[in-house]
Amino acid sequence: MLVAVLVYLTTLLPVWAEDVVAGFSQDSISITTNFSGSEILIFGAVRREAPIARDTDLEVVVTVAGPSRPVTMRRKERFGGIWINRAFAHIDAAPTFYAVATSAPYRDAISSVSDVLYSISLPRAFRNVAGGADHASGFLEALARLRAEEGLYQINENSVDLREDTLFSTSIALPANLVEGDYLVRIFLTREGRVISAHENTIAVRKVGIERAAYRLANEQPLLYGFLALFIAIAVGWLVSALFRMIRA
Repeated sequence: MLVAVLVYLTTLLPVWAEDVVAGFSQDSISITTNFSGSEILIFGAVRREAPIARDTDLEVVVTVAGPSRPVTMRRKERFGGIWINRAFAHIDAAPTFYAVATSAPYRDAISSVSDVLYSISLPRAFRNVAGGADHASGFLEALARLRAEEGLYQINENSVDLREDTLFSTSIALPANLVEGDYLVRIFLTREGRVISAHENTIAVRKVGIERAAYRLANEQPLLYGFLALFIAIAVGWLVSALFRMIRA
Protein backbone atom coordinates (compact mmCIF):
# COMPACT_ATOMS: atom_id res chain seq x y z
CA MET A 1 0.00 0.00 0.00
CA LEU A 2 2.82 2.41 0.90
CA VAL A 3 4.54 1.75 -2.42
CA ALA A 4 1.31 2.45 -4.29
CA VAL A 5 0.86 5.76 -2.44
CA LEU A 6 4.43 6.84 -3.19
CA VAL A 7 4.01 5.99 -6.86
CA TYR A 8 0.79 8.00 -6.91
CA LEU A 9 2.45 11.01 -5.28
CA THR A 10 5.33 10.99 -7.74
CA THR A 11 2.87 11.42 -10.59
CA LEU A 12 1.96 14.80 -9.08
CA LEU A 13 5.45 16.27 -9.17
CA PRO A 14 5.36 17.71 -12.71
CA VAL A 15 2.29 19.82 -12.00
CA TRP A 16 3.27 21.44 -8.69
CA ALA A 17 4.01 24.64 -10.67
CA GLU A 18 0.36 25.53 -10.05
CA ASP A 19 -0.40 26.94 -6.62
CA VAL A 20 -3.30 28.60 -4.79
CA VAL A 21 -3.55 32.20 -3.64
CA ALA A 22 -6.75 32.63 -1.61
CA GLY A 23 -8.62 35.06 0.60
CA PHE A 24 -11.86 35.37 2.59
CA SER A 25 -14.48 38.09 2.81
CA GLN A 26 -14.00 37.89 6.60
CA ASP A 27 -11.47 36.02 8.70
CA SER A 28 -13.50 36.09 11.91
CA ILE A 29 -17.17 35.76 12.84
CA SER A 30 -18.73 37.13 16.02
CA ILE A 31 -21.65 35.30 17.62
CA THR A 32 -23.90 37.73 19.48
CA THR A 33 -27.32 37.35 21.09
CA ASN A 34 -29.03 38.26 17.80
CA PHE A 35 -26.72 36.21 15.54
CA SER A 36 -28.85 34.65 12.79
CA GLY A 37 -26.15 33.13 10.62
CA SER A 38 -23.62 34.47 8.18
CA GLU A 39 -22.06 33.83 4.81
CA ILE A 40 -18.40 33.75 3.92
CA LEU A 41 -17.03 34.39 0.45
CA ILE A 42 -13.94 32.36 -0.42
CA PHE A 43 -12.02 33.57 -3.46
CA GLY A 44 -8.62 33.23 -5.01
CA ALA A 45 -6.46 32.62 -8.03
CA VAL A 46 -4.17 29.97 -9.44
CA ARG A 47 -0.58 31.15 -9.42
CA ARG A 48 1.69 29.73 -12.10
CA GLU A 49 5.42 30.13 -12.43
CA ALA A 50 5.11 29.72 -16.20
CA PRO A 51 2.35 28.99 -18.71
CA ILE A 52 1.41 25.32 -18.48
CA ALA A 53 -0.36 23.52 -21.26
CA ARG A 54 -2.78 20.91 -20.01
CA ASP A 55 -5.18 18.62 -21.84
CA THR A 56 -7.23 18.03 -18.68
CA ASP A 57 -9.51 20.48 -16.89
CA LEU A 58 -8.53 22.16 -13.67
CA GLU A 59 -11.02 21.79 -10.83
CA VAL A 60 -11.31 23.43 -7.40
CA VAL A 61 -12.55 21.78 -4.21
CA VAL A 62 -13.18 23.79 -1.04
CA THR A 63 -13.89 22.35 2.41
CA VAL A 64 -14.82 24.17 5.63
CA ALA A 65 -14.68 22.16 8.87
CA GLY A 66 -15.75 23.26 12.33
CA PRO A 67 -14.34 21.92 15.61
CA SER A 68 -14.83 18.17 16.09
CA ARG A 69 -16.69 16.77 19.08
CA PRO A 70 -17.53 13.24 20.29
CA VAL A 71 -21.05 12.08 19.47
CA THR A 72 -23.05 9.06 20.63
CA MET A 73 -25.97 8.06 18.41
CA ARG A 74 -28.71 5.82 19.81
CA ARG A 75 -31.62 4.06 18.17
CA LYS A 76 -34.89 3.49 20.01
CA GLU A 77 -36.61 0.13 19.63
CA ARG A 78 -39.94 -1.11 20.92
CA PHE A 79 -39.41 -3.65 23.69
CA GLY A 80 -42.19 -5.01 25.91
CA GLY A 81 -44.59 -2.28 24.87
CA ILE A 82 -42.21 0.61 25.58
CA TRP A 83 -39.54 2.41 23.56
CA ILE A 84 -36.00 2.06 24.88
CA ASN A 85 -32.51 2.80 23.60
CA ARG A 86 -30.94 -0.36 22.22
CA ALA A 87 -28.32 -0.16 19.46
CA PHE A 88 -25.81 2.67 19.53
CA ALA A 89 -22.65 3.98 17.85
CA HIS A 90 -20.00 6.23 19.41
CA ILE A 91 -18.00 8.61 17.23
CA ASP A 92 -14.83 9.90 18.87
CA ALA A 93 -14.72 12.98 16.63
CA ALA A 94 -17.37 14.37 14.32
CA PRO A 95 -17.17 17.89 12.85
CA THR A 96 -19.76 20.26 14.26
CA PHE A 97 -19.88 21.88 10.83
CA TYR A 98 -18.69 20.58 7.47
CA ALA A 99 -19.16 21.96 3.97
CA VAL A 100 -17.74 20.80 0.65
CA ALA A 101 -17.95 22.95 -2.49
CA THR A 102 -16.70 21.87 -5.92
CA SER A 103 -16.36 23.40 -9.37
CA ALA A 104 -17.64 20.19 -11.00
CA PRO A 105 -19.64 17.13 -9.97
CA TYR A 106 -17.94 15.65 -6.93
CA ARG A 107 -16.89 12.41 -8.67
CA ASP A 108 -15.19 14.43 -11.41
CA ALA A 109 -13.50 16.88 -9.05
CA ILE A 110 -11.80 14.43 -6.69
CA SER A 111 -10.74 10.81 -7.04
CA SER A 112 -11.26 8.16 -4.37
CA VAL A 113 -7.49 7.91 -3.84
CA SER A 114 -7.17 11.66 -3.23
CA ASP A 115 -10.18 11.49 -0.94
CA VAL A 116 -8.39 8.88 1.18
CA LEU A 117 -5.12 10.83 1.22
CA TYR A 118 -6.64 14.20 2.12
CA SER A 119 -9.87 13.15 3.94
CA ILE A 120 -12.07 15.42 1.86
CA SER A 121 -15.51 13.78 1.85
CA LEU A 122 -17.75 13.89 4.91
CA PRO A 123 -17.40 10.16 5.80
CA ARG A 124 -13.61 10.68 5.95
CA ALA A 125 -14.09 13.46 8.49
CA PHE A 126 -15.47 11.07 11.12
CA ARG A 127 -12.94 9.46 13.45
CA ASN A 128 -13.00 6.14 15.33
CA VAL A 129 -16.57 4.93 15.03
CA ALA A 130 -17.36 2.17 17.53
CA GLY A 131 -20.27 0.79 19.51
CA GLY A 132 -22.81 -1.93 19.83
CA ALA A 133 -24.35 -1.45 16.41
CA ASP A 134 -23.85 -4.05 13.71
CA HIS A 135 -23.96 -1.40 11.00
CA ALA A 136 -22.35 1.82 12.24
CA SER A 137 -22.71 3.32 8.76
CA GLY A 138 -26.44 3.64 9.36
CA PHE A 139 -25.81 5.83 12.37
CA LEU A 140 -23.34 7.97 10.42
CA GLU A 141 -25.93 8.45 7.68
CA ALA A 142 -28.50 9.43 10.30
CA LEU A 143 -26.13 11.95 11.88
CA ALA A 144 -25.26 13.40 8.47
CA ARG A 145 -28.95 13.67 7.57
CA LEU A 146 -29.93 15.37 10.84
CA ARG A 147 -27.12 17.90 10.68
CA ALA A 148 -27.75 18.54 6.99
CA GLU A 149 -31.33 19.48 7.90
CA GLU A 150 -29.89 22.02 10.35
CA GLY A 151 -27.55 23.43 7.70
CA LEU A 152 -24.47 22.11 9.51
CA TYR A 153 -23.46 19.60 6.81
CA GLN A 154 -23.42 20.76 3.19
CA ILE A 155 -22.38 19.20 -0.11
CA ASN A 156 -22.43 21.96 -2.75
CA GLU A 157 -21.48 20.53 -6.14
CA ASN A 158 -20.84 22.92 -9.04
CA SER A 159 -20.93 25.88 -6.63
CA VAL A 160 -17.34 27.05 -7.17
CA ASP A 161 -17.17 29.57 -9.99
CA LEU A 162 -13.91 28.91 -11.89
CA ARG A 163 -13.02 31.35 -14.66
CA GLU A 164 -10.41 30.67 -17.32
CA ASP A 165 -8.72 28.10 -15.09
CA THR A 166 -7.36 30.98 -13.00
CA LEU A 167 -9.91 32.84 -10.85
CA PHE A 168 -12.33 31.07 -8.53
CA SER A 169 -14.90 31.99 -5.88
CA THR A 170 -17.61 30.36 -3.82
CA SER A 171 -19.77 31.23 -0.82
CA ILE A 172 -20.50 29.06 2.20
CA ALA A 173 -23.60 29.65 4.31
CA LEU A 174 -22.97 29.48 8.06
CA PRO A 175 -26.11 28.76 10.15
CA ALA A 176 -27.01 30.43 13.44
CA ASN A 177 -26.23 27.32 15.52
CA LEU A 178 -22.47 27.44 15.02
CA VAL A 179 -20.10 26.08 17.66
CA GLU A 180 -17.35 28.43 18.81
CA GLY A 181 -13.84 27.60 17.64
CA ASP A 182 -11.45 27.71 14.70
CA TYR A 183 -12.92 26.64 11.35
CA LEU A 184 -10.41 25.07 8.98
CA VAL A 185 -10.73 26.10 5.33
CA ARG A 186 -8.93 23.94 2.76
CA ILE A 187 -8.68 24.62 -0.97
CA PHE A 188 -7.55 21.93 -3.40
CA LEU A 189 -6.60 22.22 -7.05
CA THR A 190 -7.16 18.97 -8.94
CA ARG A 191 -6.65 17.55 -12.41
CA GLU A 192 -8.30 14.28 -13.34
CA GLY A 193 -9.33 14.00 -9.70
CA ARG A 194 -5.74 14.17 -8.41
CA VAL A 195 -4.73 16.91 -5.99
CA ILE A 196 -1.94 19.01 -7.46
CA SER A 197 -1.94 21.79 -4.86
CA ALA A 198 -3.50 22.47 -1.48
CA HIS A 199 -3.93 25.57 0.66
CA GLU A 200 -5.43 25.96 4.14
CA ASN A 201 -6.29 28.71 6.58
CA THR A 202 -8.62 29.23 9.53
CA ILE A 203 -11.62 31.40 10.35
CA ALA A 204 -12.16 32.27 14.01
CA VAL A 205 -15.73 31.94 15.26
CA ARG A 206 -16.10 33.53 18.69
CA LYS A 207 -18.91 34.46 21.05
CA VAL A 208 -18.88 38.12 22.08
CA GLY A 209 -20.70 40.29 24.60
CA ILE A 210 -23.17 38.60 26.95
CA GLU A 211 -22.94 35.37 24.97
CA ARG A 212 -19.17 35.24 25.57
CA ALA A 213 -19.46 36.04 29.27
CA ALA A 214 -22.14 33.37 29.81
CA TYR A 215 -20.14 30.80 27.83
CA ARG A 216 -16.94 31.39 29.80
CA LEU A 217 -18.77 31.35 33.12
CA ALA A 218 -20.56 28.09 32.28
CA ASN A 219 -17.32 26.39 31.26
CA GLU A 220 -14.85 27.87 33.75
CA GLN A 221 -17.10 28.16 36.84
CA PRO A 222 -20.07 25.82 36.33
CA LEU A 223 -21.12 25.86 40.01
CA LEU A 224 -21.30 29.65 40.11
CA TYR A 225 -23.12 29.62 36.75
CA GLY A 226 -25.71 27.19 38.17
CA PHE A 227 -26.33 29.34 41.27
CA LEU A 228 -26.57 32.48 39.13
CA ALA A 229 -29.07 30.84 36.75
CA LEU A 230 -31.14 29.69 39.75
CA PHE A 231 -31.05 33.18 41.30
CA ILE A 232 -32.16 34.80 38.02
CA ALA A 233 -35.02 32.28 37.66
CA ILE A 234 -36.23 32.97 41.22
CA ALA A 235 -35.90 36.74 40.75
CA VAL A 236 -37.84 36.70 37.48
CA GLY A 237 -40.55 34.54 39.06
CA TRP A 238 -40.84 36.92 42.01
CA LEU A 239 -41.02 39.97 39.74
CA VAL A 240 -43.73 38.39 37.57
CA SER A 241 -45.72 37.45 40.69
CA ALA A 242 -45.38 40.97 42.09
CA LEU A 243 -46.50 42.45 38.77
CA PHE A 244 -49.65 40.31 38.74
CA ARG A 245 -50.46 41.34 42.32
CA MET A 246 -50.12 45.01 41.35
CA ILE A 247 -52.40 44.52 38.34
CA ARG A 248 -55.04 42.70 40.36
CA ALA A 249 -54.91 45.35 43.08
